[in-house]
Amino acid sequence: MVDYHGANNQSLYSAGEQQTYMEQENDWDRDLLLDPAWEKQQRKTFTAWCNSHLRKAGTQIENIEEDFRDGLKLMLLLEVISGERLPKPERGKMRVHKINNVNKALDFIASKGVKLVSIGAEEIVDGNAKMTLGMIWTIILRFAIQDISVEETSAKEGLLLWCQRKTAPYKNVNVQNFHISWKDGLAFNALIHRHRPELIDYDKLRKDDPVTNLNNAFEVAERYLDIPKMLDAEDIVNTARPDEKAIMTYVSSFYHAFSGAQKLLEWIRRTIPWLENRAPEKTMTEMQQKLEDFRDYRRVHKPPKVQEKCQLEINFNTLQTKLRLSNRPAFMPSEGRMVSDINGAWHKLEGAEKGYEEWLLNEIRRLERLDHLAEKFRQKAAIHESWTDGKETMLTQKDYETATLSEIKALLKKHEAFESDLAAHQDRVEQIAAIAQELNELDYYDSPSVNARCQKICEQWDALGSLTQNRRESLERTEKQLESIDELYLEYAKRAAPFNNWMEGAMEDLQDMFIVHNIEEIQGLITAHDQFKSTLPEANKEREAIQAIQAEVQKIAQYNGIKLAGNNPYTTITPQSIDKKWEKVRSQLVPQRDQALQEELARQQSNDHLRRQFANQANMIGPWIQNKMEEIGRISIEMNGTLEDQLTHLRQYEQSIIEYKPNIDQLEGDHQLIQEVCICQYTHTETIQEQLHEYRTSFNHFDKDHSGVLQAEEFKACLISLGYDGDAEFARIMGIVDPNNSGAVTFQAFIDFMSRETTDTDTADQVIASFKILAGDKNYITAEELRRELPPDQAEYCIARMAPYTGPDAVPGALDYMSFSTALYGESDL
Repeated sequence: MVDYHGANNQSLYSAGEQQTYMEQENDWDRDLLLDPAWEKQQRKTFTAWCNSHLRKAGTQIENIEEDFRDGLKLMLLLEVISGERLPKPERGKMRVHKINNVNKALDFIASKGVKLVSIGAEEIVDGNAKMTLGMIWTIILRFAIQDISVEETSAKEGLLLWCQRKTAPYKNVNVQNFHISWKDGLAFNALIHRHRPELIDYDKLRKDDPVTNLNNAFEVAERYLDIPKMLDAEDIVNTARPDEKAIMTYVSSFYHAFSGAQKLLEWIRRTIPWLENRAPEKTMTEMQQKLEDFRDYRRVHKPPKVQEKCQLEINFNTLQTKLRLSNRPAFMPSEGRMVSDINGAWHKLEGAEKGYEEWLLNEIRRLERLDHLAEKFRQKAAIHESWTDGKETMLTQKDYETATLSEIKALLKKHEAFESDLAAHQDRVEQIAAIAQELNELDYYDSPSVNARCQKICEQWDALGSLTQNRRESLERTEKQLESIDELYLEYAKRAAPFNNWMEGAMEDLQDMFIVHNIEEIQGLITAHDQFKSTLPEANKEREAIQAIQAEVQKIAQYNGIKLAGNNPYTTITPQSIDKKWEKVRSQLVPQRDQALQEELARQQSNDHLRRQFANQANMIGPWIQNKMEEIGRISIEMNGTLEDQLTHLRQYEQSIIEYKPNIDQLEGDHQLIQEVCICQYTHTETIQEQLHEYRTSFNHFDKDHSGVLQAEEFKACLISLGYDGDAEFARIMGIVDPNNSGAVTFQAFIDFMSRETTDTDTADQVIASFKILAGDKNYITAEELRRELPPDQAEYCIARMAPYTGPDAVPGALDYMSFSTALYGESDL
């Protein structure tokens, strides 16, 4: 709150000088307060002075040390003389409430720069007269004397100089102090006469009549100047040295009474500039404080001035009336201090006051608008900044470099959603900029920070726009590149799959065991292998083309900084696996197959030589045996000659047969060699060749699906045509021809079965003789010997049909081959 009284009474002394003076005054003759005469003068003077102000608030005091004990009237006195509001007093009756009120008053006094020495709230509450009078003197000194300023002097010296200047022309008056100089009463009368000469006939006063002089001055001052009587003439005359503080208090009332009009005019002159000051405040709080100061001015500071103005007018009119009734000349104030001058100044004051009030209200509305806009700006800015937080990081991340095509498409959709969100926030950014512009136009005090924040938001917004566009371009570019890579991946997969299958098939074929029985078959395999090798260059071109596709993928990724995540999504076939398989085919399996085929060709060529040699002998021996058989048959049929002749012929045949036996032994030896190398086909023997042709024709006839094997039903049909019947018999034979239970009969197994069926004309004795040879003339044979000497299916067939041997020379695992012949031919044949 503005201290208008302080502002209207500027001291020419510095604050330090005033404080020094106040301290000196506080220390003056403090102990003399115990003087009964002085204490009486102070009590009477201070009480009158306090009441002169308290009456403005409609109250007064009777006993100065008692009536101030609760602090209520003390606080009211300070509010009246200062024009300021003190803190709300406490209305309680307890001691603590009183102490708190007095402390509030003392704190207010201290806030005016007054140092209270040895004066405490407890002493005032306790009714200590000495401390109470000292406190009131401090108040009088601060609010009635301190602000008096005359020719660069202030307070006591200023008041003394004012008295000296005003009384200088008067005889018998020599004001040098505030005690003895006032004892004869002439100085009081001189002051009144100097300002109101019409009120006193100074020339009639005598220096030797101080009581009359003092009473005259006190009565005129009370009647015409509204200065209450603070002392009695006897209080001054009957004291060797009147109390200085009492005299100063009384004289200060004369000073304020005579300078009332001037003080009012000076207050108006000083207040008008304050009301005309249109310097705007920055904040609503500061502007509201101005409004509160203005309200205080109207509520607290102006009313006393209105009262002073009215009182001046009343006093002036009353004075003029009294002067007229007393037939005395009318009072004419000095130039510039007339009632009309005061009224003119007051009119200007009220004009300035009205303009100031309007300006205050408009300025408050402007600040309210500014505060609203500023808060709106802060809220929108905060929301926007919160939204943008982390967006730059999100837009600058390069997650697309390691993303798959599907992930890129997902990122693009996410980015499109972000762009929509970004576009939606465009309005907020424009609103923020518009609010900032309006704040600038309305001269908002914190516009620099608003502009800086708005500038940062706009720059960030532009950056977000650029980053958004850059990210979209990067995502679309990466999508296009990944689509190209994806197409290459798909093409790779489409070409790699058949090529890989071809290689795996080739690897399987190259590693597949082959079984051939003649040169034609091995030569066919060699031819097929050569044809396969002839396709390798073209296959290599396909491999290189496939690898080139993968190389193109790597090239695109490397050129564009794409970090491929994972393998080809369309296939698990890797370039490394293709190269590995290709290298195995080319460098390992093909050479191994070449070697195996050549070795087999050499073996088949050797076998063919054995076949030819065996065939030549068989083709020669066969007809010879047939011829001999026929001749012997004719002998037994024709029965020509005598028995002796017939016997002779038979012995001749026997001799020729014995002589021919080396040829048969040779044939048997060749046959043994053929058996040792497992030659099953006798392609160079006419009978065998014809029989094989017959077997092939029969096999093809029943191979209805042309699969190269006879399925179970097809082989069953074959057996039925041969005269076999019954499921048990069929199952027995399938166990022979299909020991692995594959459900199919190969051509070789078919040949073996048919050979056994068509050549099974051996007698039981021949079978037993054969087993005996295999057993090394033993009466039994072992499974190991059978598996070693016979083909696997034949060996297992025989083992299954032989009973364990129980003879005296039996060994573990011995089999009775006689039981096989019995099962095969029955007891009658044996």
